[in-house]
Amino acid sequence: MEFENLVKLIQAVSDSELTQFAYRENGVNISMKKDKKQKLVTVNGSNAGGMLDMAAFELEGEKSLAGQKGSQAEGNVVKSPLVGTFYSAQSPDAEPFVKVGDTVSKGQVLGIVEAMKLMNEIESDYAGTVKQVLVSNEEVVEFGQPLFVIG
Repeated sequence: MEFENLVKLIQAVSDSELTQFAYRENGVNISMKKDKKQKLVTVNGSNAGGMLDMAAFELEGEKSLAGQKGSQAEGNVVKSPLVGTFYSAQSPDAEPFVKVGDTVSKGQVLGIVEAMKLMNEIESDYAGTVKQVLVSNEEVVEFGQPLFVIG
């Protein structure tokens, strides 16, 4: 299954009322279980000789910590386009791409979300000043989760 289709599948299950879902294709097994305050996503199988394994994580629906922080700020919100791990810098010893107070332009890289060993640059959709950074380095983020507030 292609990565983009996997992201769409995860979003469809997240938006639905399904409580459990399983999918098998070419040695890849995907199972998802959804509870009110917990979403469990596991992927096991072979892909180019490697093992895929998305860790289980707990989300508290619409009232995530980032959502609470974002409600206090005014401005344009940059959201995560996929589920993964957020990185604020190119490498562990590098400076963050942006900090609160930095001026950014449209298309400027704000951070990286890693999903299944793929690094996806998060670019600003807005020009302005970084008002808030709503996530910490190496934090697991969900699809649509607010990451930055640009004013």
